[in-house]
Amino acid sequence: MFMKKSNPDFIIVIAIFLLLVIGIVMVYSSSAAFAYHKYDDAFFFAKRQLLFAALGLIAMFFIAYVNPDRFRDWALPALLICFGLLIIVLIPGVGIFRNGARSWLGIGAFSIQPSEFMKLAMITFLAKLFSNHQFDITNLKKGLLPALLILGTAFGLIMLQPDLGTGTVMMGTGMALIFVAGARMKHLLTLVGVGGIGFIGLVLAAPYRIQRITAFLNPWEDPLGAGYQLIQSLYAIGPGGILGLGLGMSRQKHLYLPEPHTDFIFSILAEELGFLGAGTVLLLFAIIVWRGIRVAISSPNLFYGLLATGITSMLMIQAGINIGVVSGAFPVTGITLPFLSYGGSSLTLTLAAVGILLNLSRFSR
Repeated sequence: MFMKKSNPDFIIVIAIFLLLVIGIVMVYSSSAAFAYHKYDDAFFFAKRQLLFAALGLIAMFFIAYVNPDRFRDWALPALLICFGLLIIVLIPGVGIFRNGARSWLGIGAFSIQPSEFMKLAMITFLAKLFSNHQFDITNLKKGLLPALLILGTAFGLIMLQPDLGTGTVMMGTGMALIFVAGARMKHLLTLVGVGGIGFIGLVLAAPYRIQRITAFLNPWEDPLGAGYQLIQSLYAIGPGGILGLGLGMSRQKHLYLPEPHTDFIFSILAEELGFLGAGTVLLLFAIIVWRGIRVAISSPNLFYGLLATGITSMLMIQAGINIGVVSGAFPVTGITLPFLSYGGSSLTLTLAAVGILLNLSRFSR
């Protein structure tokens, strides 16, 4: 028998709140020098991060108490809207070009990143699709291939921007859902092989991606070029030691490490707060993943379980890739660290996704 909880999972709420507090503090600490240099306001990014966090928390708590069956109803419309936005953002003069990618829509200071919305929309749609009793994922032609076609089309549109990082997170989350939904192992192994070949093709098609792979393997081969960012990241993490240099005492944030408040915020955190601070962040992410898996396992129906699985997988994959990148385990991909990195679309959408997870936790066994 499944009992409706009066409140969402309190442990997830506490973990999210602690990560947000750490994130806001570190956004200020890591961006103050750059913000003062560029905008004459050391709090420029911190104030905006605080605003994004407030909006995200409002969305999170609102979503946590809506009827969870509405997520099933909204799945297809949300997916179609996101496909439309991914097409619109590619139109020259409409999509905003930043950091080598046409990934943004907006006017002036207000902008959104459609690919971030697509991650959540794809999770919801696939959860609905795989929980349909008439859908047989073990059937290659009638089940698995149609799902892969939808997932692959979204990935292709994201790669046209290009945004390999976001596309990788979405594909990884989709594959996790396909596995949990019960796809045959031989089909999964085939997909892994085809995906590996496709990834190699994507890397070879763009010279800058080859440079990133080369820099990842040996960043000191080009210390002032492709390997510069990773080297500076390692210079930040290394001196941190057990307790760190102290909050606000980072040396690498003083215009040495590019993007210290976005993709590489974990490097500055490790430099200033040491192994203790970095370990605390990892522990909080582990708690969220643990509670998310618990919600998925104890869900009253397949749709709820797959939806919880998808959201938990997305957070785990994105955090894992980001931390792997800044520590030199993976090539640089441009993926933000959930709840900590500066960014409006990423933070608000991630908190909205957690709102769904909290909603589902109210219906766990």
